[in-house]
Amino acid sequence: MAIERTLSIIKPDAVGKNVIGDIIRRFEENGLSVIGTRMTHLSAAEAGRFYAVHEGRPFYNDLCAFMSSGPILAMVLEGKNAVKLNRQLMGATNPKEAEAGSIRADHADSIEANAVHGSDSLDNAAIEIAFFFADLDLHSRR
Repeated sequence: MAIERTLSIIKPDAVGKNVIGDIIRRFEENGLSVIGTRMTHLSAAEAGRFYAVHEGRPFYNDLCAFMSSGPILAMVLEGKNAVKLNRQLMGATNPKEAEAGSIRADHADSIEANAVHGSDSLDNAAIEIAFFFADLDLHSRR
């Protein structure tokens, strides 16, 4: 199994609920290390740049508005098969379809306010990590 890096974002709804610690605990208890963090409040333009891959889709404007509605915690996770593991821990995008015990099943309110974001591939992880972090901001714990 390859050691990978992936981006995780705790979205404004979950930050507002004060469940940051619980979410990070789940990552760490399942073998992922947090190697960089950044709390920020995205502007609508910044959210638009981050989610540019979705531009033109019906949900794009609402997504950008939601992601700029409050602070987020962006973090880089490192571990064996980090992309796949992070996505398993998050659960399905729609919390009504998310497996019991997943982050979204426990903390998301809707498909729009779904608590967390995670990179869907290694290629996208590299792009998304670079959006928030410089190499000097990341500190492997291995």
